[in-house]
This record gives sequence, structure tokens and C-alpha cells, in this order.
Amino acid sequence: MKETKLNQPASALNSPRFCNTGTFMRLPRLETTEGLDFAIIGVPFDTASSFRTGSRFGPSAIRSISALIKPNNVNLQVNVLENLNGADYGDINIVPGYIEPTFQNIENGLQEIVDAGVIPIIFGGDHSISLPNLRAIAKKHGPVALVHFDSHADINEEVFGQRHNHGTPFRRAVEEGLIDPNHTIQIGMRGSLYDPNEHKIAEEELGFRLIPAHKVREMGFEALIQEIKQRVGDKKVFLTFDIDFVDPAYAPGTGTPEVGGFTSYETLTVIRALKDLNFVGCDIVEVAPQYDPTEMTAFMAANVGFEFISMLALHKKLEK
Repeated sequence: MKETKLNQPASALNSPRFCNTGTFMRLPRLETTEGLDFAIIGVPFDTASSFRTGSRFGPSAIRSISALIKPNNVNLQVNVLENLNGADYGDINIVPGYIEPTFQNIENGLQEIVDAGVIPIIFGGDHSISLPNLRAIAKKHGPVALVHFDSHADINEEVFGQRHNHGTPFRRAVEEGLIDPNHTIQIGMRGSLYDPNEHKIAEEELGFRLIPAHKVREMGFEALIQEIKQRVGDKKVFLTFDIDFVDPAYAPGTGTPEVGGFTSYETLTVIRALKDLNFVGCDIVEVAPQYDPTEMTAFMAANVGFEFISMLALHKKLEK
């Protein structure tokens, strides 16, 4: 068998971090799935946003600031690219202003990656892109468990009379049989609502487990982590992370911020505690960099991506 050459990012000891920043962590830019364990994919689409647009610029902002990330994860004790082979696959060609043609492009673009056994790590874009992401995942893996970090449940029947919006993807995902509600959990919801029963609808009508932000504070993070693990069980899992899960004091660059959220430290602690789950994909959405001149929102998103890759690397390390 031909030995696969593992890709490592350029070292800042030899190459300045502001050089060659067009890919995530300055990974190689590839258009082949051969030999890959994971692929970074950008989906620069924000037509389905309901308030502030701009998340179309999220993928490029995340890639740019990710040059700061080094390959060794001290907490999980892995070099993320010592056991994994990954690359930046570039962006899906979206159709600005047109939701359904874009969804088809996303599904088609992801399908060849997923079918090749490569785990996609997708940078959005608004949260509507989770629907075509899950369509591609479900074609390969069947209905998956969903672990959803967000300040909004995104389960509306319609928004502005339309069935596709960044506030509707997970209702559609249930209707299309893409996710298993009995193994799905939503964490961090907060803020004012039009429908006071929205959280009840998520649980009683759709069958999810929803833990709002104030309940997370009451139960504590250790109990939260255990509940996530118990809910998911041994199912294949898709992680969807909306950057507005994080408090806007730490990540202000997003379209619909909600106060009362979580710190960057709390967020990363919870995510890396899910290292035992069987992840088959991930998306990180709603980074709108123009609302954050410090670039910390994009850096937060890049670090969520890094933690996800680290969990994949830990799995691969333990298999050897």
C-alpha cells in the first residue's frame, strides 16, 4: 500500500504567519479527496439571513486569522496533523441571492467529499446551510444525531413566508428525516422570543432535548456534558455551531447577537469534552467579520474548528 504523506502547516519559525494565509491553518489547498481524513470547506452564503448580513465573508476571515493556530493541542495532547491528513478544499460555488440553487450546489459539492469517507468541516455562511450539509451527510450515514450550540433554536415553520431561512433549518431537517430527534440536543438558547412556547415546541413537537442558557448555568457544565453524551449515545453525530452561542462580549461579529451567553473558555471546554462522540461532520456558522474589527469572532470560530480537528486526531491516535 502506498504510504500517505501527512500534511503539516508551515512553521512560523521559518515562514511568517502573514504569508500564505489563504487556507485554514495554512494547510495545503487541494481538490482531491485521496488520502484525506478531513477537509475544510467554505460556504460563503448569507442570503437567508434575517437581520444583519455579512457572514458570506466568514470563511475568508476564519481562514486568515487561523494562521495563529499551531498544530499541537495541549489539552487533548495531540498534534492534530501527526495522525490525520487534512486539506483546505476551498469554497462551494454558491449563487448569491438564490437559496435553493445554492443548497443544491452545497449538497452536490459535499457529496463527493462525504462519499469518499472524508469528514467535512464547513465554515459558513448563515445557518441555513446546515440543511444541505445534513442532506449530504444523511445520504452517506442515514439520520444522524445533532449536537447544536446556538442562542436560537432555528425551528421556525416559516420566516417571511419562506420555508428556507437561517431560522428554519432544523425543522426542515426533521421533516426530511436527516436527523434523529431522539438523539438530538440543542444547547444555549436565550433571549426574547416571538413565540413563548418555542422551547416547548422543540421538545414536545419535534422531539429534541433543548437546554437553554439559564438552565446550563443552573445545572453546571459537568452535568451538561454528561447529558449531551447520554442523549447522543453511540450514534453518528453532526456538530453544528453558531458563533452567537458565545457571548457577544467575546464574539461580537455576528448577525443576530444575544447577550447572556458563554465565555470563550467555557465554550472550548464543553466542546473538547465531547471527544468520545462519533463525529461525521461539523459546521461553524454566522461569523460576520465586519462587525468585529478585532477579528476575535473569527478567531473564536477558528479555534472551534481546531478543537473539532483535535478530537478527530485523538480518535485516530487511539486507534493506532
